[in-house]
Amino acid sequence: MNVLEAQGLQTFYGKSHILHGVGLTVGEGEIVTLLGRNGAGKSTTLRSLIGLTHPREGRISVFGQQTTTWAPHRVAALGVGFVPEGRRIFANLSVDENLRVPLERSGPWTIPRVYELFPRLQERRTNKGRQLSGGEQEMLAIARALLLNPRLLMLDEPSQGLAPLIVKQVFEVIVAARKEGMSVLLVEQNVRAAVEIADRAYVLDNGSIAYEGPAAEFAKDEERVRALAGASAESWDAVE
Repeated sequence: MNVLEAQGLQTFYGKSHILHGVGLTVGEGEIVTLLGRNGAGKSTTLRSLIGLTHPREGRISVFGQQTTTWAPHRVAALGVGFVPEGRRIFANLSVDENLRVPLERSGPWTIPRVYELFPRLQERRTNKGRQLSGGEQEMLAIARALLLNPRLLMLDEPSQGLAPLIVKQVFEVIVAARKEGMSVLLVEQNVRAAVEIADRAYVLDNGSIAYEGPAAEFAKDEERVRALAGASAESWDAVE
């Protein structure tokens, strides 16, 4: 069963035509990654799916409900967690206070469980959000989304600006979430890290889907990885 389906999305910012017929699916308990260079339309796709920027044409279905024109809070209420680019945490609240902001929904993810998963957050639980490193802020943003116990988690560039070791920790958390039955849509520029954990991959190029298929298959095509996703020469294995 697909928890998310999008077909023929045509999304604009003013007169700028960003998405050209984008379609994708996320199956139950699946990690799907959306790859592409800067400006390819990855974040716009997520914004369309969550209801922040409605497409002019196309259809979006979440858990079988037609959500194409819904506001973000209505989409979220279906059981969708969203971690936007830029780690939007409360800078003046402590880590612990940040974690108590979301209304907890019943499920496996609780504050003690989050602290178990992110020991660094527990160590810094009394620190203000603004005192955290970029990696710690990303962990906090993901932890807050997990506390909603969503059935579908969407993440926009969670590895951006993070050291390789922290990226590895963040991606291990995404895998742990999937093991709890959560479905994940991961927008990433770190191609090697993303295809390591994803079941399937889509590649956006100039607002259109240029590839869709098994992530492992895409990862083997080095030339395509570099050409379409702008991968760095650094091997993901180097951080293990």
